[in-house]
Amino acid sequence: MQKLFIKLALASTCMLAGLAAAAEIVVVVNPKNPATRMFSEQASQFFLGKSTMFVPLDQAEKSQIRADFYQRLAGKDISQVKAAWAKIIFTGKGVMPAELHSTAEVKKAIANDINAIGYIEKSAVDDSVKVILTLP
Repeated sequence: MQKLFIKLALASTCMLAGLAAAAEIVVVVNPKNPATRMFSEQASQFFLGKSTMFVPLDQAEKSQIRADFYQRLAGKDISQVKAAWAKIIFTGKGVMPAELHSTAEVKKAIANDINAIGYIEKSAVDDSVKVILTLP
C-alpha cells in the first residue's frame, strides 16, 4: 500500500510540473502603446538586442518563466541568450534588458513606461498591461 501511495504521489508531482511548464506566456506592453499585435520574430528582435524600438524587461535570471520564454520565442536556452548579449555589449551596440524579480515588478515597470516590453504568465494579465503576443 505504501509503494502505491509513493507511485501516485510521484505521478501527480510529475503531472503538476508538466502543467506548470505548459503555462502560456504573453508579451506585454503599456496599454497606451499603439502596438496591437506582434509576431515572435519581431519580439525576438527586442529581447535579443537587434532593435531598440522597445525597452525590453527580463524576468529573474534563474526563473523558469525566463528559460521558457527564450526557448519558446527564439529556440534558445539562457546560455545562448547570454552569449548573444555578450557580443552586443562587447561591441558597444546595446545594453542587456533590465532584470526584474517578479511578474508584479514587470507589470509595474511597463505601466510606468510606454516604451517598455516584457513577458509574464497569461494568468497574471490585468488592465495595467496590454497583450501583443501569446506564446504557446
